[in-house]
Amino acid sequence: MTTTDPLDRIRQALALSGSESSDFDLNTGYQHQERMLRPAAVLVPLIDRPQGLSVLLTKRASGLKHHPGQIAFPGGKVDDTDADVTAAALREAHEEVGLNPALVTVMGAMPIHETVTGFAVTPILGHISAPFSPVVEAGEVEEAFFVPLDHLLRVESYSIQQRRWLGQWRSFYTVPWGPYYIWGATARMLRALAAAARARPVQAQVGTTMAFMSTTAGRSRRAAMPM
Repeated sequence: MTTTDPLDRIRQALALSGSESSDFDLNTGYQHQERMLRPAAVLVPLIDRPQGLSVLLTKRASGLKHHPGQIAFPGGKVDDTDADVTAAALREAHEEVGLNPALVTVMGAMPIHETVTGFAVTPILGHISAPFSPVVEAGEVEEAFFVPLDHLLRVESYSIQQRRWLGQWRSFYTVPWGPYYIWGATARMLRALAAAARARPVQAQVGTTMAFMSTTAGRSRRAAMPM
């Protein structure tokens, strides 16, 4: 039975096993080399707001060396002091937007996403029902904003666009919202969530927990060009 409750749709998405995604899903013609991916994690904060359940995203500071001005989840690489990917995601969200980990009810994890920059990123989904106002980290985050979950769970909200890079056309997902151009890895992970939330549950899969919670630190994966 299809549910209209947004949190139930998230639970359904997490209960469905899925394959890992990659920045190269739409660009299968590129030649890759073997490489060791570094473990990373992002938090997908699902926040109760008067307008409905929303996802908090950040706009990276324009002065950053890597991906300046791009839209991203709070997150980063897994440090040696982090107990696991969930701890890393919660720590990064606390640092970047001032989100107290005690306010987050962790719901589970989506499959790992491989980035062009050599990270194996685990998206951790967390529900925040208490009032929360982001306080962004100066020098790292320029802005934090909210996007209605309903918009992000509609597969129709996404489009595939292309950009020329090193003489070749490269395709990527986008899911614009107002003045914000959400694309690349962030859009790809959100697109995977939308697809899983839309999928019809299989009886054998109901109640399945996120077996893909563990990271693949040290896993050998294919390499590709930088974004």
